[in-house]
Amino acid sequence: MYKQTSYYVTDWLDKRANITPNRIALHDHLTNRDITYAAWNATANQTANFLRELGVAKGDRVAVYATNGLAYLDTWMACGKLGAILQNVNWRLTAHELQQLLIDAAPVVLVYSEEFIDAVNDLRPHLRSIQHFVAITTAAAESDRAFSERDSFPTQCEAEPSLHPDDPWVICYTGGTTGLPKGALLTHANMTWNAVNTVSSWALDQDDVAILNAPLFHTGGLNVFTLPLISTGGKSIVCKGFDVEETFDLIEAADVTVFFGVPTMFVVMQQSARWQSADFSRLKIVISGGAPCPMPVFERFWDKGVNFKTGYGLTEAGPNTFVLPEKDVRRKPGAVGFPLMHIAVKVVRDDGTTCAADEVGQLLIRGPHVTPGYWNKPQETARAIQDGWLYTGDLAHRDAEGYYTIVGRVKDMIISGGENIYPAEVESVMHGHPAVAEAALIGVPHEKWGEVGKAIVVPQQGAAFREEEFLGYLRERLAKYKIPKSVVVVDALPRTGPGKIDKKLLQSQYGDS
Repeated sequence: MYKQTSYYVTDWLDKRANITPNRIALHDHLTNRDITYAAWNATANQTANFLRELGVAKGDRVAVYATNGLAYLDTWMACGKLGAILQNVNWRLTAHELQQLLIDAAPVVLVYSEEFIDAVNDLRPHLRSIQHFVAITTAAAESDRAFSERDSFPTQCEAEPSLHPDDPWVICYTGGTTGLPKGALLTHANMTWNAVNTVSSWALDQDDVAILNAPLFHTGGLNVFTLPLISTGGKSIVCKGFDVEETFDLIEAADVTVFFGVPTMFVVMQQSARWQSADFSRLKIVISGGAPCPMPVFERFWDKGVNFKTGYGLTEAGPNTFVLPEKDVRRKPGAVGFPLMHIAVKVVRDDGTTCAADEVGQLLIRGPHVTPGYWNKPQETARAIQDGWLYTGDLAHRDAEGYYTIVGRVKDMIISGGENIYPAEVESVMHGHPAVAEAALIGVPHEKWGEVGKAIVVPQQGAAFREEEFLGYLRERLAKYKIPKSVVVVDALPRTGPGKIDKKLLQSQYGDS
């Protein structure tokens, strides 16, 4: 039988500008300026025409080394129009790491903000692929082009006619907890399906307003709410980064309805003097991601009437993967819920067989939002994606009712005397102690048990932390083999770019015994 294949790659802003040209797409908090969808599409078109004049063609990489802002968003959308690939540059990485990633991806244009002028000049001699450095504001060198040049270009843009849904749109880098970050390719189809899944499963609509203060160099900034809200015609409030006072101001006065953050952000909010009087009544979704969230953070939100919950996602898949219905937020504390509409997941044993209910195994994901692979890393791609399933490296279980819960990383699991210890479970209990601000659990060698847990604890400011009392608290709540056999008190826990605790660094510092 004859079968015809039909496909299409949409121009997100062009379509949305036709449908709702006068709706507010963005509020630039830096300048207190509203941007309609028609206006955003016009500046994105100008940016695309400017990049085309600089020689950018389909498949070329355009690196952005900048804090959040309109120029970043315009460049992202312009790359989509041209078929170019946005390379997101994590400015928290070291110069050595940045150099390796930029050489590997070989961008032809680097767009940068003034905060990184010195770093750009240090990197410049090593980046031979870059034909043009483009300064968003202050230039690092006289020869650099100005982003403002795009203002003289036409506000209409001829879209790339030969785009395929499987063409890459973005390179987003993983957290890099096991070495140099890997560049996950996200195609036009991946990002479209993430938006479809999110809108349909999280019930987003055109009246939703999100704070965009998570960094755009991570998939969370791009894809948790920003692109899905373009799909619905909603609004994003663009902030340079996370500022706790600014966040409270926006939640209380800017009609914010949905808010995504990493656990560190929520901890800082709850430590603020404004926490007690804050009004969260307009928020319909408050969701944590990027790292395990301590249970006390949930409980403090619940005490204020907010159905705070944790999500789960990863750079290689969306990132949005699960939905926990509102009715279950407190009934299933810490669960991530069910897979989104067009996603399949399963939990498997080491031999690949499916785990029974409540049995912990590795989480596998399949769906149209899953990356086709890592940039220039075929071996890592082959290990991560097998028979269409993405091996996440995360441990999870599914209960008898079908709800999924994430319990930690495969590589973080501690095996003590033949028993499995999941650090996330122990850490959640440790966080419940009133004298503990933050805590992490690592495995250390033990002559008898093979491995045992070691707690790394940051005490609450002004609290009297007593080790024996702390361990007694844990003994009342955890099985004996899960109790840490030693405790180290520190001033702060190291973190990776996405806000995750840097277990690799903790292991190197405290993991000998």
